[in-house]
Amino acid sequence: MKHNVLNHSFVPRRFHPRDVLFEPATDESKRYIEQLAIVEDPRNDMGNIEPSEKFEAYTIEVSEDGSAVIKIASPAGGLHALETFTQLFFAHSTPSSGSYTPYVPLSIEDRPTFGHRGLNLDISRNWIPPADVMRTIEAMASNKLNRLHLHASDAQSWPLEIPALPDLATKGAYSPSQIWHTEDLEAVQRHGTNYGVQVFVEIDLPGHTTSIGIAYPHLVTAKDVPWPEYALEPPSGQLRLNSSEVPDFIETLLTDLLSRTSHHSSLFHLGGDELNLNAYMLDPTVNSSSHQVLQPLVQAFIDQVISLATSHSLTVIMWEEMVIDWNLTLPRNVIIQTWRGSDDNALTSILNKGYKTLFGSNAHWYLDCGHGSFVDPEPLKPDSPVKPPYLDYCNPYKNWRHMYAYNPVADIPQSQRHLVVGGEAHLWGELTDSVNLDGMLWPRVAAAAEVMWSDPGKKPDEGTTRRLADMRERLVKRGVGAGVVQMEWCLRHEGGCRL
Repeated sequence: MKHNVLNHSFVPRRFHPRDVLFEPATDESKRYIEQLAIVEDPRNDMGNIEPSEKFEAYTIEVSEDGSAVIKIASPAGGLHALETFTQLFFAHSTPSSGSYTPYVPLSIEDRPTFGHRGLNLDISRNWIPPADVMRTIEAMASNKLNRLHLHASDAQSWPLEIPALPDLATKGAYSPSQIWHTEDLEAVQRHGTNYGVQVFVEIDLPGHTTSIGIAYPHLVTAKDVPWPEYALEPPSGQLRLNSSEVPDFIETLLTDLLSRTSHHSSLFHLGGDELNLNAYMLDPTVNSSSHQVLQPLVQAFIDQVISLATSHSLTVIMWEEMVIDWNLTLPRNVIIQTWRGSDDNALTSILNKGYKTLFGSNAHWYLDCGHGSFVDPEPLKPDSPVKPPYLDYCNPYKNWRHMYAYNPVADIPQSQRHLVVGGEAHLWGELTDSVNLDGMLWPRVAAAAEVMWSDPGKKPDEGTTRRLADMRERLVKRGVGAGVVQMEWCLRHEGGCRL
């Protein structure tokens, strides 16, 4: 804690007018935090916090005499409390004067609204090395996010080493230097645990699986054909649904992976999105694009994946299509993740079926939107849909205020709120790599984090701006290349940029 306070606080000059004293004078009589007591007891009296909400809850009391007491019901609450405590301090502009807080005495009582507060990070379309993910985990912890969803495989590449199937990565990764080895994933998951962030893996199945076909071409259909008819992105290719070899492959793959990842996470994401029906006209085991023919095959495939995950005591997450488009029959403990449009209709539909849900629609929380399409125009086709201004499908850019104003549960009745377990912001990787990762994530993910921690539905105001700008400075101090929240003049002149 001493290391965090002394090394991660910042001098808040840009939050005050020029030449205005905003910190204790260097010759002022110094007062210190004389004692910090952390009391962990699940039975703790924590004010108005309900017993069911205590797991991540905490209270902080700091008196004028320098006595600080943190009360928690679990280590998770302790991590959040220590992070908040650290953020009470600023560095003095005179280095020898150390750090100070202007907020004593204080009393804080805090707990999250949603239990699952996550980020979905695509590490398959472009190379994102483990070190960058570890830095992201630390930034997530600063914002009290507690779930990192690694979208670890897709059509374009397979970066994840699977020892039982070594050709998957050696042939499916972009290059030998762009492979997450087993020790890399282990280190990232362990790092997450140390920071209170549960890291879980998504293996997208049975679509988005072209990269499997590089090593195992007999398992995939519609590979090496013109992609627009058979996929939303190149390259096309999906697992065959009626092949006797695919179930054995899936069992080998997941037995290897889940036996390792289940030590660090209680979750597994099986994907299940954007299944292209046309691809199965090219599948010799199916030879049909009929939804009626394919539905029982999809059901049997998903049943196998759920069974394997359950055998490792994992809770399964899958994308909304498996319920909304395919009407699968699923165990009630499966979590359905919504993403399309405003996702109000999707949430309502899934909740009415009695499933737990995660929110995070592309209309609000897709961080890749507004950066342009990855599809190249065809100059010989004047009717090509790819033309100026070359927008992507989910434009415009989702700025932090837009993300903050998102209220996914506005129309959800109170009787169903308990089924909404939380949400995730999403960074798909078509136009993101290690170089621009931080700026694509921060500070926008911090805005989403506040929505998931606090009650959603609040409108952003100057107070929000200043809180987020403070967080941005703290992230930058920790080595995160976070984008700018507000022009410095506005921060120095309170109320000066209000319409």
